[in-house]
Amino acid sequence: MDPLILARLQFAANMSFHILFPTITIALGWGLLFFRWRWLHTRNDAWLTAYRFWTKVFALSFALGVVSGITMSFQFGTNWPGFMERVGNVAGPLLGYEVLTAFFLEATFLGVMLFGHGRVSERVHFTATFLVAFGTTMSAFWILSLNSWMQTPTGHEIVNGEFHVRSWMEVIFNPSFPYRLTHMLLASFLTCAFLITGVSAWQLLKGTASEATPKALRFGLSLAALLIPVQILVGDLHGLNTLEHQPQKIAAIEGIWHTERSAPLLLFAWPDEAARENRFAVGIPKAGSLILAHDANAQIRGLNEFEGAHPPVKPLFFGFRIMVGTGVLMLLTSWGGWFLYRRCGWDAQALPRPLLGLFTVMTFSGWLATLAGWYVTEIGRQPYIVYGLLKTADVASGTPAPHIALTFAAYTGLYALLIVAYVSVLKYLAEHPVDTAAKPPGHSAQAVAEVAGGTP
Repeated sequence: MDPLILARLQFAANMSFHILFPTITIALGWGLLFFRWRWLHTRNDAWLTAYRFWTKVFALSFALGVVSGITMSFQFGTNWPGFMERVGNVAGPLLGYEVLTAFFLEATFLGVMLFGHGRVSERVHFTATFLVAFGTTMSAFWILSLNSWMQTPTGHEIVNGEFHVRSWMEVIFNPSFPYRLTHMLLASFLTCAFLITGVSAWQLLKGTASEATPKALRFGLSLAALLIPVQILVGDLHGLNTLEHQPQKIAAIEGIWHTERSAPLLLFAWPDEAARENRFAVGIPKAGSLILAHDANAQIRGLNEFEGAHPPVKPLFFGFRIMVGTGVLMLLTSWGGWFLYRRCGWDAQALPRPLLGLFTVMTFSGWLATLAGWYVTEIGRQPYIVYGLLKTADVASGTPAPHIALTFAAYTGLYALLIVAYVSVLKYLAEHPVDTAAKPPGHSAQAVAEVAGGTP
């Protein structure tokens, strides 16, 4: 195979594996903070049990995210040396800020969060949990800032082929950054919400539910039901921004080959790039222009205007529909599940088993939607690595294809084993919950009162 394609596949495999775990930890850190806060204010040990159980899941996810992130950073040198040579003045500091303000913050206080309960004051432990959650969010901030700049580059100048920063504010807060950051954070919270809901449902099905399970299930369902409409709204705003700055990405997503007014919304089609047409198309007239530009008569630029400079169509066309279809299932599941749970008087044992089975099936739905959306975003930038300015082929290494293929196969095999191990450990934890009778050192009413009463 072409070494460029192999290098892209290898990086995609690494990135696909890596993104799964920050997508959980970004939101789960704040979920742990909520569990901790509820325990401190209600003194109900069910909240502490929930905190202790999901702290283990957080630690497991954090570890795999760190390992895969380190491996990914190596590939900048092995597969894409030209990227850092040309763009290092922009990318290097942003990645450095992520390490200094986010990763160090998480790594420093994670130990206190994991092992400090009963050994430090409740105020210190609560603060450590907050700082870990804040650190995960700051990590997303800096990474999304760099990635958004690669999609909509601003605030720079090019001197002798190298990118130099003219304005850090324009680089960091580039045109697509607010939408992409918000969209990603919401995706993380929805992923976490369905993970908590699915694992709690599995515990109920297997008869291993603890006193914390009904509360965790209610938390997950409520969070999902609340945020999925917000995600739909943010996704629409993100689409408007993409139409303005990356029209060929939108054209590929919607399978629009020729510039036209009142474009239809294609529910299904089979894009044929050779013939530059869609086969078996099923669409709604004018709905494409209405959704994309909020004007049924709006003109949408087609791929014919970007000959040789637009992304492959099939991955974007189908990836976007997988993301949206999964989002619709998440909406129906969360709203329907929340309504039925409420009708049962928040009695988890009264929930029908088919509904619990549905929650279990949807456990990793957030992963599916996130990966599909990420592929649409990244493949949609091709053939550029910095949109409109620097092509991916211009920064690839000269590593022979067989060498890349060997490491690609090794990475893929290892990641498959790690995914199986992760799900297996998660299943084991769900079926062997924490002994709720066990209390950490220093667990007492006096310790609980430290935050509420302000005792140092």
